[in-house]
Amino acid sequence: MTSPQTYDAIILGAGAAGLMTAAIAGQRGRRVLLIDHADQIGKKILISGGGRCNFTNVNTAPDRYISANKHFAKSALGRYTAADFIALVDRHGIAWHEKTLGQLFCDGSARQIVAMLQDECDAAARGGGAVEIALGGAVRDVEHADGQYRVSVGARTATAPALVIATGGPSIPQMGATGFAYDLGRRFGMKIVEPRPALVPLTLGGEETLFRSLSGVAAEVVAKVGKTHFREAALFTHKGLSGPAILQVSSYWRHGEPVGIDFLPALKPGWLVAAKHARPRVSLASALSNHLPGRLAETLADRLGVEGEMGASTDKAIDAAARQLADWRFTPNGTEGFAKAEVTAGGISTAELSSQTMESRKVPGLYAIGEAVDVTGWLGGYNFQWAWASGWAAGMAV
Repeated sequence: MTSPQTYDAIILGAGAAGLMTAAIAGQRGRRVLLIDHADQIGKKILISGGGRCNFTNVNTAPDRYISANKHFAKSALGRYTAADFIALVDRHGIAWHEKTLGQLFCDGSARQIVAMLQDECDAAARGGGAVEIALGGAVRDVEHADGQYRVSVGARTATAPALVIATGGPSIPQMGATGFAYDLGRRFGMKIVEPRPALVPLTLGGEETLFRSLSGVAAEVVAKVGKTHFREAALFTHKGLSGPAILQVSSYWRHGEPVGIDFLPALKPGWLVAAKHARPRVSLASALSNHLPGRLAETLADRLGVEGEMGASTDKAIDAAARQLADWRFTPNGTEGFAKAEVTAGGISTAELSSQTMESRKVPGLYAIGEAVDVTGWLGGYNFQWAWASGWAAGMAV
């Protein structure tokens, strides 16, 4: 039997966070082994942003992340910022543009980001380091003894004093995503915050299934769960609700909670009564169709029960309809699950990790980064920025 190959660090997972850690550590002179069961690096990066990779957000701030410890992300995000990653992208000559709400995308392809990260890993050789990438083999075993981690992949075994868990969460299982990070974390005594789908469409049942007939209809709304709200597009689907506004609130939603929708966020209170007085012979559906897609206007008017000409209804009844339109309550019966979730909320508890280095507080040399950790960003490049920042922090520490 051949003896194990030795490295300074072994990284499990060649996604955004793992690649970042490998590049930074390698350029610091470390010998790194980067392992992934997939047949190519950065597979999730390649499908992100419609193939153009929404690689960061200029509005990145710790309050745009969900975690049991809302302060945990501050250190990493403050030390490796969106501006730092933009500078890296610029250095590689990758053209980009800003879309709505601070979201940055490649002008060309997400492949440019993957190629950039590969180039950064290759650059390790200039500093006396090395990043070796091993693809297409599942991890068979991980052991820890005498300050060394021993990882078996396929027919080979490797050892290192540092092991980085960067295998993400179970979202998008069709890409090979699993809960491996949590299983490994538990083996080393780490607490896990219950994982759940995030940035995911919500499903409707019961009487609300009639809204499924609006599949494909979208409108700009304010969606709200508790005190958290987002103003973006909502989309009706054949299963329920989706679109950016819904994906955003889904990360905060818990089973049994209602989701409030303001269908007409641009209009002030009293607008519908004023519209009635201005045109009393107009129906509610017609009045709504000036601001909403026709099919949605008809469905909402039908549900509100304001029939015929608005002039035939009292101001009180019309105002009550307007108030319901400003806070329409849906009670989803679930989500479309990990298969449709863009990310996973929950994961390895931040209480287990140093916010400075991402190293385990209890097990020396063990690190966890990216989506494997209980830090989940908003839609729009925030999760990539967490991958870069947490990966940088670990890369500077291993």
